[in-house]
Amino acid sequence: MMSIIDMNYKKDSLGFYEFVLPIITIIKNIQEYEVKHYSEVGQTDTGNCTGIVLSGTALRDKETLKHVEEFAWIKECEKPILGICAGMQTIGLVFDSTLTECLEIGMKQITTIKENPLFSSSFRAYELHTCSIRPSTDFDTLAQSEKCIQAMRHKEKDIYGVLFHPEVRNEEIIKRFVLLSRSKQE
Repeated sequence: MMSIIDMNYKKDSLGFYEFVLPIITIIKNIQEYEVKHYSEVGQTDTGNCTGIVLSGTALRDKETLKHVEEFAWIKECEKPILGICAGMQTIGLVFDSTLTECLEIGMKQITTIKENPLFSSSFRAYELHTCSIRPSTDFDTLAQSEKCIQAMRHKEKDIYGVLFHPEVRNEEIIKRFVLLSRSKQE
């Protein structure tokens, strides 16, 4: 089962339909899933899943970034994790990365700079963010746009972050993550 974490400022917000429902639509045909709001999740809640997806949020929704301590469980989690936009930012902050200003809205060119199982080469992706991450030494940078870092991976764990929104365009990235997560459990 894939665990999808709703990162929007409150449970059942309008952001659920924009940022979580598209992830559900991609995953539901290839794996069972559950959805929880971030305020309902802790380390013990990740035991039955094969992987975890942290959703993105609205452009001005920075609520999770004010409550990084609620995500301390990520450091101890042994399940693969994919953070999308606010999910990537939150993962980065958990591991002492730094937020950097980087406004990007719309379709942008992404260049892969390190081989990884989720994507390769150059591609266009949908962007909707005001901040990026300057990753701590725990992470490798996987991709970048002209303006900022777009993807990272933890050096020792299967923890990925993408700043762009693959649920809007590039659905195959989420599908590859689901298959990667499943293969780690076998």
